[in-house]
This record gives sequence, structure tokens and C-alpha cells, in this order.
Amino acid sequence: MSGMDMRGHIMIPEGAIYTVADVEFMQGMIAHHAQAIHMSRMAEERRANARVLRLAVKIDQSQVAEIRIMQDWLRGYGQVAPDTSSWRTMTMPGMLTPEQLKTLDGASGVAFDRAFLNLMIQHHEGALQMVNDLFAAPRAGQEVDVGVFANDVVVVQTAEIGLMRQMLAQLPGN
Repeated sequence: MSGMDMRGHIMIPEGAIYTVADVEFMQGMIAHHAQAIHMSRMAEERRANARVLRLAVKIDQSQVAEIRIMQDWLRGYGQVAPDTSSWRTMTMPGMLTPEQLKTLDGASGVAFDRAFLNLMIQHHEGALQMVNDLFAAPRAGQEVDVGVFANDVVVVQTAEIGLMRQMLAQLPGN
């Protein structure tokens, strides 16, 4: 079972405990997380300060593990599980534009720290919007793994946004 019909539409078996919105959320969040990992892996070579680097490593490690969980969930239900290159072709709320990625890639030191924190806040706020959109869809987020994962995204990324705002305020020049 491929999870898609001939036109590429997501197919949900009758009586399933998950919805098209659940599948789209998990597929989209893989792309979203993959871009955050790409951003985080820039930190060391761009001479990020120690706190920003620790945060970037934490984001990288936790989101790599979460991508595996989402891919396994999708495969378990016979749905298409995007790989981590999907961020290059999928657009989700909060994801960086090519111009923003170029700016981040070209920065170093404190300029990188400032750009990384501002852009990762934008990115995390987009993930929170994705969760809101999921829970606004009829019957979505009721499958246990999707509901728990979506709520974990809210808790962790809300906390990280608070930390990043604090870190921004403490950067030199603020």
C-alpha cells in the first residue's frame, strides 16, 4: 500500500484513526526539522559562541531522532515518508527563504549568532503554527503518536524560543 492514489493524493483507509492532516503534518515536519538541522550544523564552522553552539547541537540531535520517529510512523501506516532532503523542495510555515539561508551562511561570529537566533525563532514559530493548523483540522491530532508528538513540539520549541530571546538580549551590541 503506497498511501497515495494515482493523482498523488494521500489515501486513508476506511476506519483509520489518523487523517490526511496528520499525514501532511508528519511529512511537513520532517522537512521543517531537516532545515533546522541544516541551520544548526552551520554553527560550529561559523564561529558561533559557546551557548549558541550548544543550543544548535541540541536542536540537531533532538530533531534527527524526531525525524526517525516521524518516518517510522508514516511507513507504519503505509504513507510516503520524505527523506531529509525534502526541506529543499517543501515549504512550511517559518521555513527560511533561500535569501535568508544565504545570509545565515555568509555570517560568522556575533553576526552569525544574531542571525541564527532570529531565524531559528522564526523557524520555531512556524512549527508552532503547523501544530495549530493540525489541531484546527477536523479529527486531526487524535492518533496517540501524532498528538503526543505535536504537543512535545509545542513544549520544547516554546521553551527554546524563550531561551533564544534571552540569548539574543545578551549578545554584544544589544
